[in-house]
Amino acid sequence: MTCSEEVVKVEQAMKETKNVRMYKRYQVIFLKLTGKTIREIANTVKVSERTVDYYWAAYREKGLEGLVPKKPTGQPKKLTDDQEFELLDLIINNTPAGVGFPASYNWNAGIIREYVLREYNVKYSIRGMTLVLHRLGLSFTRPTYTLKKADLEKQEKFREDFEEIKKN
Repeated sequence: MTCSEEVVKVEQAMKETKNVRMYKRYQVIFLKLTGKTIREIANTVKVSERTVDYYWAAYREKGLEGLVPKKPTGQPKKLTDDQEFELLDLIINNTPAGVGFPASYNWNAGIIREYVLREYNVKYSIRGMTLVLHRLGLSFTRPTYTLKKADLEKQEKFREDFEEIKKN
C-alpha cells in the first residue's frame, strides 16, 4: 500500500470513529504519515513522544488493528463458576438462619462474605463481595417491614396531620 493510500485509509478511520481515544490514535498515525516529527505530533495531540512511538510501532506491525486497545484482563475470579452458581442458588432459596447465621439477619454482603469464607475458604472484602453479587445479577434492597397490628385509620390521620405541619 502506498503512503497516500494509507493516509486515505487513516483519514477514513478518523471520520468513522466515535471513540475519542481511537480518534487520537488515528490522528497520531495520520500526522506521522503526512511527515510530521514525533515531537510535533506529541505536542499537537497532547501525548508523550513515547506514546507516539508506541502507536507508530503498533501501526507498523499490525496496521489499524494494532491501534485497538486490548481489553484489560483484570484479576481472575476467586470463586469458580460452579461455586458462584451454588452461592446464587443458596441466596435465592435460603435464609441466613437456614445456613447457620442468627435468625434476626437478612442476607447482606457481610453475611455472604462470611459464608463464602466458611464454605469455600475464599476471602473477600465487603466491596469485593458486592461486585460478585452484582455480577450474579443480584441487587441490594433494604427489607421493608409491615406491622401486623397497624391501625390504618391512625396512619391516615398521621399523614394528614403531617401534611398540615409541612405546610406551616
